[in-house]
Amino acid sequence: MSSLATLVYSDNVELQRSAALAFAEITEKCVKPVSKDTIQPIIELLKNSDVDIQRSAGAALGNLAVNNANKQLIVELNGLEPLIKLMGSPNLEVQCNVVGCMTNLATHEGNKAKIATSGALVPLINLAKSSDRRVQRNATGALLNMTHSDANRKKLVDAGAIPVLVSLLSTTDPDVQYYCTTALSNIAVDPENRIELAKSEAVVIPSLINLLEPFSTPRVRCQATLALRNLASDLTFQSSIVESGGLPYLLDLLKSDSANLVLAAVACIRNISIHPENENVIVGKGFLPPLVDLLDKFDNEEIQCHAVSTLRNIAATSENNKMKIAQTGAIEKCKNLINKVSPTVQSDFTAFLAVLALDENLKPLLCKVGIIEVLIPLTHVNNIEIQGNSAAALGNLSSKLGNYDPYVKAWSEPDGGIKDFLLSFLKSEEPTFEHIATWMMLQLLESGDPRLLQLFKDTPEFKEQISKFAFGRNSQTEGSGSEADSLTYKSRRAVPALASRVYSYF
Repeated sequence: MSSLATLVYSDNVELQRSAALAFAEITEKCVKPVSKDTIQPIIELLKNSDVDIQRSAGAALGNLAVNNANKQLIVELNGLEPLIKLMGSPNLEVQCNVVGCMTNLATHEGNKAKIATSGALVPLINLAKSSDRRVQRNATGALLNMTHSDANRKKLVDAGAIPVLVSLLSTTDPDVQYYCTTALSNIAVDPENRIELAKSEAVVIPSLINLLEPFSTPRVRCQATLALRNLASDLTFQSSIVESGGLPYLLDLLKSDSANLVLAAVACIRNISIHPENENVIVGKGFLPPLVDLLDKFDNEEIQCHAVSTLRNIAATSENNKMKIAQTGAIEKCKNLINKVSPTVQSDFTAFLAVLALDENLKPLLCKVGIIEVLIPLTHVNNIEIQGNSAAALGNLSSKLGNYDPYVKAWSEPDGGIKDFLLSFLKSEEPTFEHIATWMMLQLLESGDPRLLQLFKDTPEFKEQISKFAFGRNSQTEGSGSEADSLTYKSRRAVPALASRVYSYF
């Protein structure tokens, strides 16, 4: 390498060409960490006005930039400046090589911020529009590598990347499709970037949906779906995806044999289902059976969580949809699975059951399948979300139930039954838990079932705890700022009044 370096600094162009070509050939066959003494001469060759030398030097530096240590050293030795300058070369081979080098450099975390502020972004965006497919691939690959941090994404957006990336969604090259869909997916993570993407909504949504077609490669379909998922974090895009005909494609992907495609699709439909106007459309398109089928996908808890959360969203505002979900067997499946899944999935399952328990028509079915007996033990687990969701489900179920035999039966069993669950929540010193327990006591007492009234009276601890809430706290405590809007503060304010009503039954 030292002899080649000597040739670099000669005044003979032929010798310089020979050195550049030798560097390119050697680095193509053997990529390893090298020293400043090797990289600096190649960077000098980039500054040469000879096109052949530029082409070979760009290839050599790109080869070296495959190695992580070399990537960092190239930037430290000010290699970005000549690379950026040569991106404006009229020679396609030079463009291809220097942009390929930039793509490799942009995979190094320490380089990305430096590239973003080096003046490279605009030339890269321009070369992404190149008619040469190799240049286009390298440029879009470099842009993708720059989208892995929010600061760099903002700089890309400011540099005008979005219209170019969106326009390239219609390309026929699978690599460029992949780079652009993935870059847009990353850009769409940020709310402020989604505002910019909304300006291209009429094009970006249909273009991404088109890439869900089976003729696209699996990785492009996956990234296009993830891009739609991220866009669907906003209500506007949630409507647009449905209006543009995206649901049939997402339904097909839910039934895919690829876990990655299923995960992307179910995550996307979860976001779309947040919009209340989409709920009935999703049900009408036949999503309920495949979503319920995904509940027992034990090898992927993310899929389980997204599936049950989608069902919860669909059920949230519609009694009719709650009933349709129940008709799929979702309640029985949740009951059978809830003690077999991970805590993360349990949390979502219990939140789902809490929503279903609001429906008066479903309360008898929930009791019949044994939901009460399943939920009671979950109020004692070491997970505050599961505890709270399970308690909320039991509380919702207790309101206007009609036949309170299931609660009488479960008074002491399992795991101490309703009695121990309520007492533990009343003593928890957690305002939200105290609120749930006090409210549920009121529902059970207002039922008029004399058996429940007697059971409460036979346990003096209930009267003792309720009296503390009714008479031992200043119910006029004021909160300020965000505290006054918090669930904890609202619970603290609500409990004394509820407790007074409960106490009147003792």
